[in-house]
Amino acid sequence: MQRFHRSDLSASITVFLIAVPLSLGLALATGAPLQSGLVAAVVGGIVAGSLGGAPLQVSGAATSLVVVTADLVHRYGWRATCAVTVLAGLAQLLLGVLRVARAALAVSPAIVHGMLAGIGTVIAVGQLHVVLGGSPQSSTIANVTALPGQLAVTDPTTPAIGAITVAVLLGWRRLRGRAGRLLGVIPAPLAAVVLATAVSAGLSLPRVDLPAWTAPVLPAMPTGPVLGIVAAVLTVTLVASMESLLSAVAIDTLQARRPGPHAPPARLDRELLSQGTANVVSGLLGGLPVAGGAIRGSANVEAGAVTRRATVLHGVWVLLCAGLAAWALELIPLAALAALVMLVGVRMVSFAHIRHVQRHREFPVYAATLGAVVLFGVLQGVVVGVVVALFLALRRLTHTRVTVTEEPECHRVRVTGQLTFLAVPRLTRAFAQVPDGVNAVVELDGSFMDHAAYEALNAWCVRHRSRGGHATLGDAAGRTVSEPVSAHACRPWTPWRNHHCTRPAVVPTTGGGRGPSRSHGHDHGQLLGGVSAFQRNTAPLVREELARLAREGQSPGQLFLTCADSRLVTSMITSSGPGDLFTVRNVGNLMPPPGSDSSCDSVAAAVEYAVEVLQVSNITVCGHSGCGAMQALLGSDHEPGAQTPLARWLRHGRPSLARLGRIDRPGRGEVALADRPVADELERLSLVNVMQQLDHLTAHPCVARRVGEGTLHLHGMYFHVGEAQAYILDRTTSVFSAVRPDTAPETTLETAKV
Repeated sequence: MQRFHRSDLSASITVFLIAVPLSLGLALATGAPLQSGLVAAVVGGIVAGSLGGAPLQVSGAATSLVVVTADLVHRYGWRATCAVTVLAGLAQLLLGVLRVARAALAVSPAIVHGMLAGIGTVIAVGQLHVVLGGSPQSSTIANVTALPGQLAVTDPTTPAIGAITVAVLLGWRRLRGRAGRLLGVIPAPLAAVVLATAVSAGLSLPRVDLPAWTAPVLPAMPTGPVLGIVAAVLTVTLVASMESLLSAVAIDTLQARRPGPHAPPARLDRELLSQGTANVVSGLLGGLPVAGGAIRGSANVEAGAVTRRATVLHGVWVLLCAGLAAWALELIPLAALAALVMLVGVRMVSFAHIRHVQRHREFPVYAATLGAVVLFGVLQGVVVGVVVALFLALRRLTHTRVTVTEEPECHRVRVTGQLTFLAVPRLTRAFAQVPDGVNAVVELDGSFMDHAAYEALNAWCVRHRSRGGHATLGDAAGRTVSEPVSAHACRPWTPWRNHHCTRPAVVPTTGGGRGPSRSHGHDHGQLLGGVSAFQRNTAPLVREELARLAREGQSPGQLFLTCADSRLVTSMITSSGPGDLFTVRNVGNLMPPPGSDSSCDSVAAAVEYAVEVLQVSNITVCGHSGCGAMQALLGSDHEPGAQTPLARWLRHGRPSLARLGRIDRPGRGEVALADRPVADELERLSLVNVMQQLDHLTAHPCVARRVGEGTLHLHGMYFHVGEAQAYILDRTTSVFSAVRPDTAPETTLETAKV
């Protein structure tokens, strides 16, 4: 535990150095007193950190609420804004008690990303005026129209300080060599603000002005229409809750990708309760609205935090800094803080998110949400996004086009869109145009068919065939959907060995035998029979996808290192298809460490190609039960002078054999199965071998570098052939846990990440 304390301490200092300039910048952007940002950081760290359901999440002044808070300050004043913060906190407490936190995750990602991008746009445009030495206007449109006039009266000194800040923020992580290693431990926001402050020393520039700390003044209820006040409270509640919950989920994913001990997974309802408590306290003490933030949270994880102590300590450091080092904060130029927040706003518009929503045909939702947030406000933007998303969903569900064309050999009925009961009248009218006794092809281009449409389609097919016609169902590419009688008849539960549909016919031999021997090509005939079945039945279904892969090249996300045993069918075990896995198979799923003899370069070359060229993000080492290589290791010494290729290769398994010898008692100690005892020494060696080969992998420089960067994750897997059961390794406990049919992805391979 002592090592954990040191890690939490260093992480808390890192987050503190990021939180101070960011909190001051967000307060500046909202027009609130600058000390309100520090109050939010202290409350977010100590209160939300102590009570929260996401231990590594760091809360503070909410980036996503800058626009909303600025509007509240402008409309109602600061004391009324604090009252809205308190009311929003009470609303969050109510939602937490009702346990509705998971419902926030049901909102379309396109709406969330559009909302954040809209907020980022408003922040960036508004803070640009501060960087230029002016003040932001009341709306984005006003900021844009006032920009030419602002440029005309700008003193070049102020934007120069902002430019220096942006340059340091963008270039800090790109430092190379010894200087990069030494300076890389300093957070970029701190380095940018310190450098801008040093450069501006002696210049007459607007700077941070912290008022003397006094007892907080109680919030005052805003005056105005009740509906407007309720809308303001709901907006703060909605945006703060969504940012906190989505950030908590992101932090969970981020920490699962790193090696070492992990904090417990986020408990979202508890996190919502803690955020509500923090907002009540922050509002009463004169602080900004509080929310969990991905910027501070990700920095906390990357700095090595493992418990909530790091979050709480960061709040303590902010409190001490505000009380003892206020004079240092007042040296910071406002242009530097504005540039910092402006860049945060720009980064909220993520092109990766845009590509993601475009790929899922959700860009209209994203664009509508973004535009409405910029023009009207956050709550209005979310409402517009929800309306557009519902409209698109209904349109996709109801928009169906049915056409009938007469071709030389058939009548073709094309159905584009989803087949629901609403499309049945159009479908029956189209079928009425097909004469009796002709060949008809019904071409379906959609992913959904309800029961009413199915009944109508099936009834017409039966009726048309009874009248002497022929009806075929096809897809958009003209491929037959219904299987012909001679098709491959195997089903998922049928044994794979010796399919009758791929086994060659028995041909009598001249010697009076009952069939060909293996030496006469029986197995080769079975192989060709299987290839023929592939060409007949599978190739038409995968040809389009394989053609795409041929054009675009391979980009697998996973390197799968497993044994050459014929009983391991990797595509079957992993339910993968073309382009999914870059597979390396050898005797014993061995990964020779660096420095082995040159005859082992094949495996190392494949790993290097997958890691450096294909840029895979995951490597899985998969062992299996009854492994012949492990049996050979247990039964032979494989002396260094062994001459056969197999004996020389199996020497790379001797470290696994030595590791097995260090285990005290069978089934305990260094390796175990979570669901049952380890069966025997052979199974124990197979499990130990998976762990040893993972260690060999991390010894390769290209793998170690990517793992250190957090862009490559290693997994261990064991497949019991007789049970048809896969087990996943948790390297923190050396325990292999069975993968269940209802196991979620994040609780299987995610828990085994290195």
